[in-house]
Amino acid sequence: MQRFHDIKAAELLVRALEHEGVEYIFGVPGEENLDLIEALRRSSIRLIVTRHEQAAGFMAATYGRLTGRAGVCLATLGPGATNLVTAAAYGQLGAMPMLMISGQKPIRKSKQGRFQIIDVVEMMRPITKSARQIVSAHAIPALVREAFRVAQEERPGAVLLELPEDIAGEIVGEAHLFDIAVPRRPAPDPQALDWALEMIAEARRPLLLIGAGANRKRIIEPLRRFVDKTGIPYFNTQLGKGIIGEHHPRYIGTAALSAGDYVHCAIERADLVINVGHDVVEKPPFLMTPGGARAIHVNYSSAIVDEVYFPQLELIGDIAATFEHLAERIQPSPRHEFDYFLRMREEVLAHISDLNDDARFPLAPQRIVADVRRAIPADGLVTLDNGMYKIWFARNYLTDHSNGLLLDNALATMGAGLPSAILAALLNPCQRVLSVCGDGGFMMNSQELETAVRLGIDLVILVLRDDAFGMIRWKQAVCGHADWGLQFGNPDFVRYAESYGAGGHRVADGNALAPLIERCFALGGVQLIEVPVDYSENARVLTDELTAKTCLV
Repeated sequence: MQRFHDIKAAELLVRALEHEGVEYIFGVPGEENLDLIEALRRSSIRLIVTRHEQAAGFMAATYGRLTGRAGVCLATLGPGATNLVTAAAYGQLGAMPMLMISGQKPIRKSKQGRFQIIDVVEMMRPITKSARQIVSAHAIPALVREAFRVAQEERPGAVLLELPEDIAGEIVGEAHLFDIAVPRRPAPDPQALDWALEMIAEARRPLLLIGAGANRKRIIEPLRRFVDKTGIPYFNTQLGKGIIGEHHPRYIGTAALSAGDYVHCAIERADLVINVGHDVVEKPPFLMTPGGARAIHVNYSSAIVDEVYFPQLELIGDIAATFEHLAERIQPSPRHEFDYFLRMREEVLAHISDLNDDARFPLAPQRIVADVRRAIPADGLVTLDNGMYKIWFARNYLTDHSNGLLLDNALATMGAGLPSAILAALLNPCQRVLSVCGDGGFMMNSQELETAVRLGIDLVILVLRDDAFGMIRWKQAVCGHADWGLQFGNPDFVRYAESYGAGGHRVADGNALAPLIERCFALGGVQLIEVPVDYSENARVLTDELTAKTCLV
């Protein structure tokens, strides 16, 4: 147990963060953070200054998503803290462990009245797992240990600690840090496992749904054994992509829409859906109806029942342990009929390969997805912002490892794509990392180009240009409204990138994207490619074709 004597509170906080294994803190410091900054100067933790607190929060959340350990971000009081709100919601809804540290004016005596003061703790409380003010320096070791425990335990999320300026400067006579206990998650109920085995054996057309909660390293192998042993086909949510792998012969597609897609033809034929790690925060991958397919809920916590999700059985506990038990005991059932699902798989694969070599200019989204897939190796990583292209990548981009395609289908905020890509490239310097942003989302945090260049990372950024908020424009058309109010102007993205010291490039031909991506990776550093996109495919495929499709008989 580490012990300290006559240590400043800010120094004690930093030592507690080091004890938790913190490598980076992302943020925009203010004067209320100066004691903390001075303590960081002498620590092993790397402070990465961003150009906006929102980006710092997105980077901290993505660190948590990729490592399972809480990422840490820093802001001052008032406007600095309010700029973390969207990032807090991003981490909370997306189940990404993160710790936010905010400053505050002195709480015992202050000469500045209410200048810049808002109640940050109460502001953050509804969108975090825990939000607390540090009112005593002696409490810091316990509060930090508890913050990390809460942020990282299932279901992970965001926490906040507010450090007032006067508390940060306090001298603590004696303090010690707490040992970090490794939690043991509960195993599922044996009777519930028996019932689940019976339901699976009695079903004729069971399907497996893989959601975000299954994206944990320990789960992947027993889940794959379950699929290989039973032959049960599976589909995944957007946040469940790549967990088993999407070239597996039993993969039948990704539910990028809630209804009406090809994968939903298979769901309509299923009489049992084994729902692994999904919760209702993510956009529903399918809609349950009374009298339709039954559902088994497999997750760390019980189901939140609503109009479209009401499982008949719940397996509550560690998902890895659940599938270790199921995979060991289950046997293939002679009742199972998978022919329809496997024929539908062929339909899905043919559908998503359409226009992969289309040479039109501006580029079709299918061609953009295909060219990115050609350029990214199996261990590469693609991050998405939020926009129309997210649906195309979710449906058409096949990945065989978890977090191979980082997208957000929980808060689904714009502006997170570039910061998350910077973090991914920082953590994975030997792998190819590519970020796909729309022109709308990119401009929300485009100032972080300077952060990327300053960090010296290798990163390729595609900015898909349609000079509009494309997804809302598509929804506008689907609703039968006039095409109005959603278009805007853009800078010259090539010169804009160059002004930050990055490379700037523009696609001018339908066959030019794939070789340009290769050239940008060869150049190294931060390279931005402007890609004009033809979103007429939204209406042709996602509206007209899916509406007219006929499920296999």
